[in-house]
Amino acid sequence: MNLRQLEAFRMAMLHGSITRAAKAMRLSQPAVTKLIAALEQEVGFRLFDRAPGGVIPTPEAIAFHEELERSYLGLQRLAQSAREIRDLRRGHVRIAAMPALATDLVPSIISRFSATYPDIRISLDVHTSPRIADLTAAAAFDFGFAHLPNRRPDLTVVASYEMACVVAMPPGHPLAARKMIRPQDLDGVAMVALSHHTVTARHVDQMFIDADVTPQIRGECQPSFAACALVARGVGISIVDPLTPAMFGEDTLSVRPLDPLIPFHFRLIRPAGLPQSRAAAAVMDDAIATVEASPLIERTGRERRDTS
Repeated sequence: MNLRQLEAFRMAMLHGSITRAAKAMRLSQPAVTKLIAALEQEVGFRLFDRAPGGVIPTPEAIAFHEELERSYLGLQRLAQSAREIRDLRRGHVRIAAMPALATDLVPSIISRFSATYPDIRISLDVHTSPRIADLTAAAAFDFGFAHLPNRRPDLTVVASYEMACVVAMPPGHPLAARKMIRPQDLDGVAMVALSHHTVTARHVDQMFIDADVTPQIRGECQPSFAACALVARGVGISIVDPLTPAMFGEDTLSVRPLDPLIPFHFRLIRPAGLPQSRAAAAVMDDAIATVEASPLIERTGRERRDTS
């Protein structure tokens, strides 16, 4: 049996007439009669008896029609699902982000996308960069934001970005009077350092070595949100990414640019060689637009876009 035969049978059941079924299908009456006859041969029993003004379904036809309607409902559900997927009204997108981007930037991405496509569910997991790289490569996430100092064959780098780190301090700190902070200004100054294993900490340590400066490290922590919380409580000042201090507000933390520039790099990554859902691609495109709209972030490379 084929779909055309089933459609002819269904139309005849719905309209109670071969003539009306043919009109609904935009076919000739003999064509519909032939389709139903072929279906009767396939199923092995008679489907209709002729009656004045139409046809009467046999008991077997009624039972068969009930099963067919259940199948049609399933097909309608499939069609509805396809429309929802196509129109971004169904889907689940999984994002991973390093802590510095998870407090404001990535929530902004999710908020912006959800305002347009509220039916797409988005999960956000916060991990360290090495963990994000490993889990994204294993397809646990559709894409992620992470430090990625070395290229990996199991990851596609979609875009690379850079921000300039800032010095975060309480508004009443003596250095708040300066427009620019230099390494010499930090000699002997109480500071909260990012954990020594972070990329930013290595840049900062090298800056102090080059300038022959020894700050007073009162605390060491990770992520930058924790460092800013300690700064807000007067433990010391800190060199962090420019996004995190903004979460605390100008009344709690002041920021000043640093010379020389300490870069804060991150990349947008996704699993290599794997197809991407329409929903994930749409969220990722929105993420790129949101990131590149930030005046604090500069795109540092035009990466190959993996369209698999």
